[in-house]
Amino acid sequence: MTMNSKLMVGNWKMNGSLAANASLLSEISSGLRETSCRVAVCVPALYLAQAQNLLAGSLVAWGAQDVSTHESGAYTGEVSANMLRDFAVRYAIVGHSERRQYHGETDDVVATKAQRALAAGITPIVCVGESLAEREAGQTEAVVKRQLAAVIHANGHCISEIVVAYEPVWAIGTGLTASPEQAQSVHAVLRAQLQAATAQADRVSILYGGSMNAANAASLLAQPDVDGGLIGGASLKAPDFLSMLKAASR
Repeated sequence: MTMNSKLMVGNWKMNGSLAANASLLSEISSGLRETSCRVAVCVPALYLAQAQNLLAGSLVAWGAQDVSTHESGAYTGEVSANMLRDFAVRYAIVGHSERRQYHGETDDVVATKAQRALAAGITPIVCVGESLAEREAGQTEAVVKRQLAAVIHANGHCISEIVVAYEPVWAIGTGLTASPEQAQSVHAVLRAQLQAATAQADRVSILYGGSMNAANAASLLAQPDVDGGLIGGASLKAPDFLSMLKAASR
């Protein structure tokens, strides 16, 4: 367990509109009075200016869903860490399974993205997780350790500045969820790996992602090595997200 309060991060994925975002952020901000956990929303890059405008001075931090491996240059469509910093971005998700799966991101690419974020003073939320085939083959531990090892290797002494999110690929958007015991078992493996890499491993929050919702959040968050959640669909519904924040504040 980290020394910090729990961290709950909404990942909006490719959802939102100016009107819908304004309403959602207003509901979340005004419903935060009963929560003591740390809260962030990772929004599509186009909406970072809106998030900054609406959330500045609130208890909600804002983040990006990706960051380029490049600092600047002829990379049409890419967004650099320094550009994100212009919008006071606190977090950037790197290596989400959807990026690994649909955009062919390798462990090395993810490690470089984490490096770029850290260099710009942005906390990377490093996603790791196994597919159903890998879990059934007994490869879960090997896969998540390999994915995290690449980031540890590239970032050395800065590794205590990251956040890790365990997202079993088979449980993302499928409605399937790892049981609290399954989640805890993988989180404990990741915790031990971080402890072997840095004396400040306790500073690293390890989040669970993978169909965390209002119904299962409390049981997942009760596990000793689950330090919060990376929440997809449920973070787009203010009442659901707020009830999860309440569960994380107990």
